[in-house]
Amino acid sequence: MGTDMDTDAGRHRGRRPGLTRRALIGASAGLGGAAWLLRGTVGPESAGAAGTAPPGLPAGTEVYRRVYENWSGEIRTDQLWTCAPRTPQEVAALADWAHAQGWRLRAQGYRHTWAPLTVADRTDEAARVLLVDTSRHLTAISPDSADTVRVQTGATMESLLAHLAGRGLGVTACPAPGEVTVGGVLAIGGHGTAVPATGESPRPGHGYGSLSNQVTELTAVVRDEAAGRYVLRTFGRAEADSAAFLVHLGRAFLTEVVLRAGADQRLRCVSRLDVPADELFARPGTAGGPRTFASFVDHDGRAEAIWFAYTDRPWLKTWSLAPARPFAARQVDEPYNYPFTDNIPEPVARLAGQLVGGAWGTAPLFGQLQYLVAKLALTADLTDILLSGGLLRDLLSGDTLTHLLAGGLRSDLWGPSRTLLQYVRPSTLRMTANGYAVLARRADLQWVVSEFAAHYRSLLGQYQARGEFPVNGTVEIRVTGLDDPASCGVPGARPPLLSALRPRPDHPEWDTAVWLDILTLPDTPGLHRFCRDVEQFLLRTFDGTRAGLRVEWSKGWAYTEDAAWAEPEVLGRVVPDSLRAGGGPGWDEAVAVLDRYDPHRVFGNPFLDSLLR
Repeated sequence: MGTDMDTDAGRHRGRRPGLTRRALIGASAGLGGAAWLLRGTVGPESAGAAGTAPPGLPAGTEVYRRVYENWSGEIRTDQLWTCAPRTPQEVAALADWAHAQGWRLRAQGYRHTWAPLTVADRTDEAARVLLVDTSRHLTAISPDSADTVRVQTGATMESLLAHLAGRGLGVTACPAPGEVTVGGVLAIGGHGTAVPATGESPRPGHGYGSLSNQVTELTAVVRDEAAGRYVLRTFGRAEADSAAFLVHLGRAFLTEVVLRAGADQRLRCVSRLDVPADELFARPGTAGGPRTFASFVDHDGRAEAIWFAYTDRPWLKTWSLAPARPFAARQVDEPYNYPFTDNIPEPVARLAGQLVGGAWGTAPLFGQLQYLVAKLALTADLTDILLSGGLLRDLLSGDTLTHLLAGGLRSDLWGPSRTLLQYVRPSTLRMTANGYAVLARRADLQWVVSEFAAHYRSLLGQYQARGEFPVNGTVEIRVTGLDDPASCGVPGARPPLLSALRPRPDHPEWDTAVWLDILTLPDTPGLHRFCRDVEQFLLRTFDGTRAGLRVEWSKGWAYTEDAAWAEPEVLGRVVPDSLRAGGGPGWDEAVAVLDRYDPHRVFGNPFLDSLLR
């Protein structure tokens, strides 16, 4: 993907001389610490005010230079000018300054993203871009009414859910990481995994779609042409234009929102590793057995499958409503209850280091090792380890076994919703990911999953037969409902225009979204070509006839053989058309509204200029 920021000079400035990212990972993991691999991807946390500050900044603005590096380390810039406004009014003043000086403002939080929605990879230090860190000061959270909360967009999701829990409130589903900003989640239509179980009725304040759909009011920085300046404007959800801001991809700057929640629901989360992939992802009508993915969704309403590469036993998690603690369940009172994923065991880190050091052919061993770690930590069952090969037994022995078993079993947990909905810490193994949402009938859920799983396994086998190993992480499958504006409780509300979960007017029977993600270590050879092959299959199979495909904004999509977010046909036609299909408001209205309120595109970047046109 070429942009005016992607210059040759920018390819080299700000890098650690003589030490590549691959070498860093390999060295760290090889030493057993894997500290850079697990924690350092965000890049240098120290920042200085070196150089001459941009001219004419509003009084009181403190700027410093800082490298921007995203979650997976695939987007890394030179040191860019950065600031941390203390009030929403300061953001409006910065927008006036940016317009006058020909600069652009890019909101950033904890950088837990993959797509180039904030800045492009290799953005040069001379680029006229000011990063605006919302996570330092724009973090206030307060009650708004009995069932709503007023929250500034730099607050973390962990803080938001803790606040709601303290008031006896919660959400049906949310993204698994806690250290992400509310603003970042809303910008891309963040979601969890939940649909109504059989016999379950939606409860007041709860929705089964994106978090964006729970917004009742938002405040954004917009251009007031009559006044000749940028101002703060509050939009109620019943205002038609608000639908363009609810999911905006970074093309707007929200400073505060009001969110609706419902009475908190205690959940039971059960983990299983005994259901074979052939059974869990069986085609409908085959003799795959009764334990299909769709059957678990019907029973509990909330499910996630984590399928380790080159293995046949996925990790299946289901969440069910459980007002009282089941006898067999372990009570938990805080989130992040899978320590073996938060603090990667040394053997896994060591093998990851060997992978990125060039031993890509060990991917099948890596997948088996991840599965065995999960099984041991969740169930304490040593059977597979005892039957495994010598290398696996050596890797999972002694101190590693003691460490994994020390935390107690985690296969059956019960507690307040936030303790089970948030389970990803920043210290987890950092992978790159692609992402798609397949909109379909609930009755076609198993068909969608089975079509994808069969093709994924076949394609992986074809690559392996050629001696290629483009995947070394997991497949993750989740299911949500669509964005029903009734869940926000505001009469006249419309669904977010750019949400992947916006219903299709021409297919009212499509009431379910199946989320498909493939994770692997960055820089894996053949990754982009493999993802391109998967993407083209998804486009052919879910072509709008029986189901429709949309991209997951924060993940990878629009693949060529050697890059993501780069395929011209997908960027220029397929993605926009996926949100035009079916008629009614959508892509074009959203672009027009965002342009009207920011006609100078102060809140934009070259990638968004090309995409949102």
